[in-house]
Amino acid sequence: MTTTNPILSAHGLSVGYNGDIVVADLDVDIAAGEVTTIIGPNGCGKSTLLRTLSKLLTPAAGHVRLDGVDLASLRPRDIARRLAMLPQNPIAPSGLSVLDLVSRGRSPYQSWYRQWSSDDEEAVSRAMRLTSILDLADRPVEDLSGGQRQRAWIAMTLAQDTDLVLLDEPTTYLDLAHAVDVLDLVDELRDDHGKTVVMVLHDLNLAARSSDHLIVMRDGVVLTRGTPAEVLTVEVLRDAFGLSAQVLTDPETGGPLVVPTVASARRRKGTLLSKPSV
Repeated sequence: MTTTNPILSAHGLSVGYNGDIVVADLDVDIAAGEVTTIIGPNGCGKSTLLRTLSKLLTPAAGHVRLDGVDLASLRPRDIARRLAMLPQNPIAPSGLSVLDLVSRGRSPYQSWYRQWSSDDEEAVSRAMRLTSILDLADRPVEDLSGGQRQRAWIAMTLAQDTDLVLLDEPTTYLDLAHAVDVLDLVDELRDDHGKTVVMVLHDLNLAARSSDHLIVMRDGVVLTRGTPAEVLTVEVLRDAFGLSAQVLTDPETGGPLVVPTVASARRRKGTLLSKPSV
């Protein structure tokens, strides 16, 4: 699948750690105004790809382009005004309040000649309203529940007021209700605010529910990409995840619903029962 005039793209991308290549010769295009989710088994390079798309990692080969401009040629401050990235497991300094944390999202706009302004104030307030944390403004981040803390970090990301938002496992450690809340917010960012969102998710059904496009990775390469209905097939689930599953119709969304078979679930737990002797 090729996207015309993508907002973010990577071509010939190879990335690794300590000389070991994790992502190899990868091409990907991200469509503007849509939600794209990267899925795949553990260790396949999903987070590595997302970190490289945000310039947190430098590729060994290939290039990333943001609105057609090579990311390597842009200053970090300029990137941060156009692209916001929330990594996995961010850590806030001890004693930092929610308001202080969210306000840090405005740092790309601060300089010696431009101090805190009414625009910054409005951006922070808007981000906290969107994430429903205005009543938590004075609470220390460390005292929040997992769901509250994740909403605070997302609010900080939104306070950057960028058209492009990258979220690495935004539902990690959240129960299902809070995970759905976060993904409902992603839908709102796209539908009501025109944001482009790129996520990494593990839960296939949440990915199907919230995404316009899926990118399936395996062993550092893109196995396939397309709409959830195109991508979440019995064959792809087997090839990408080694998963035996049925793909049904989600009664709520009309999209695909992945239901692992009993045998597959037992195999993954290492408890597949042997056939009784007769």
